[in-house]
Amino acid sequence: MTTVDLLFRYTTPPTESALRALAGTKDVYGIRGLSLDHKTRTLRVEYDATRLNAAAVTKLLRQAGLEIVEELPLPSAPPAAELTPAS
Repeated sequence: MTTVDLLFRYTTPPTESALRALAGTKDVYGIRGLSLDHKTRTLRVEYDATRLNAAAVTKLLRQAGLEIVEELPLPSAPPAAELTPAS
C-alpha cells in the first residue's frame, strides 16, 4: 500500500447533501480519510495510490458535489534535526 495525500481548495462550503456524499466516499476502496478545514476552505484526502490515482480522487469529489478550484501543494515537513556525534 502506498499512502498519498492530496490537498484541494474549494469555492463554496459544501451543502448538506454534498457532505453526505463526501462521507460516502470513505466507502470507496482506496480512500483512507477525508479532512475538511472550513476556515481555509480546503479538503485533505488520504488515499491508497495502488488502488486509485489523483484524477480518480478528484472525480469522486466533484461527483459528490464539491466545487474544487485547485489542487494545492502539501506543506512540507520541517527538516529533520541533524545528528552530531557525541564527543
